[in-house]
Amino acid sequence: MATLQPIAAGAAELNLLTWEGYADKSYVAPFEAASGCKVNATYVGSNDDFAPKLAAGGGVYDVITPSIDTIGLMRQAGFVAPLDTARLTGFDGVYPQFADGADVRTDGAVWAAPLVWGSISLMYRTDKVSGTPDSIGILFDPAYKGRISLWDDKSAIYWTARYLGYENIYDLTDEQLAAVEAKLIEQKPLVRKYWATAGELTELYANQEVWVSNTWTGLQSKEINGLGKGFTVTEFSPKEKSEGWMDSMQLVKDSPNEDCAYKFMSYMLSAEGQCGIIRTTGYFPTVPGAVAGCLSDAEKVERKVNDVAFVDTLRMWQMPARLDKYLEVWNAVKAAP
Repeated sequence: MATLQPIAAGAAELNLLTWEGYADKSYVAPFEAASGCKVNATYVGSNDDFAPKLAAGGGVYDVITPSIDTIGLMRQAGFVAPLDTARLTGFDGVYPQFADGADVRTDGAVWAAPLVWGSISLMYRTDKVSGTPDSIGILFDPAYKGRISLWDDKSAIYWTARYLGYENIYDLTDEQLAAVEAKLIEQKPLVRKYWATAGELTELYANQEVWVSNTWTGLQSKEINGLGKGFTVTEFSPKEKSEGWMDSMQLVKDSPNEDCAYKFMSYMLSAEGQCGIIRTTGYFPTVPGAVAGCLSDAEKVERKVNDVAFVDTLRMWQMPARLDKYLEVWNAVKAAP
C-alpha cells in the first residue's frame, strides 16, 4: 500500500453492500487514507437482501459481498460484471478450491473474489441447557419454548431438511419441502424471534431472551461472552453437520467507482485486509499467505489456515435448484400464525 495520507477533499467514493464486520474502521480507515477512496457501507442481514436492494438501488452500490450460494444468482440476474484479474492484486493467492469454484469462475470469466469463509454452527447458554447437545434437534426442543432464535434466512430450510434426514438439501422435492415447511411452522411457538443481524442476536442473548440459536461461527459468541453478563455461550457442530459458506466480493455492473472498487478488493486480499477482517469477525481467511504474520500458530489452527480440507466436513452452501420455491416456502413459514 502507498504511504498513508489524509483523504483529499472531493475524494472518490466506494459504496459497499455487505455484512456486519466487513467494513470495520480498524482496517477500512487505513485503506481510505492510502487510496483516497471514501468507503460507505450498507449492511445486509441475509443473502436474500442483495437482489432486491440492487434492483431498487440502481447504481447506488459498487461492490457487494454475497455468499457462495448467491454469487451465481447475481451473475444470472445481470447485477455484476466479470472481474479483470490483472487489476486484482492477490487473487493468485486465494485457495484454488475457492478461486476455481463453480460460480466464482464460469463461462470463461472470473465473477467473484473470495474474501472469507467459515461455518454456521449452533450456540447455547451453558447455564440453561443441560448436558452436551450434539444435534439440530435442540432448535426443535419444547424444553426451550420461547428461548430459541433462528436466522431469518432461507437457510432455515437447510437446517430443517438435515434434521429430517434429507441429503439433497439444495434440491428438495415438493413433498420434502412440504414436510420442511410443516416442521418449521410447528416450531414457530418455540421461537422467541427470528434474528436478522449479528447485533440483534447478541442483544437477544444479552437481554436474557434467548438461550439457543444458530450462529455465524466465531462472531456472535465472541461478542456475547465479551459482554460480562454473568453467563457464557458455547458453539457446537451438530452430528448432522454444520453449514459452510464463503463470501466473495463482486463488482456491480456499470459501477462509476471501478478504480476504487479494484483498489478495495485488492486491499482486502492483502495482509492488511485479510488480517483486519478475520480479527474483526473471527472468520477464516481465503488467502492463507496473507495472514502468516498476524496470527499465532494456535490462531492459524483455529482459523483453518492451510486447512481448507475442513470444507469437506461441512455442508457447503449451494444455490438451490429451485430458488424461487425455497423462498416461497420460507416466506410462507414466516407468514404463518
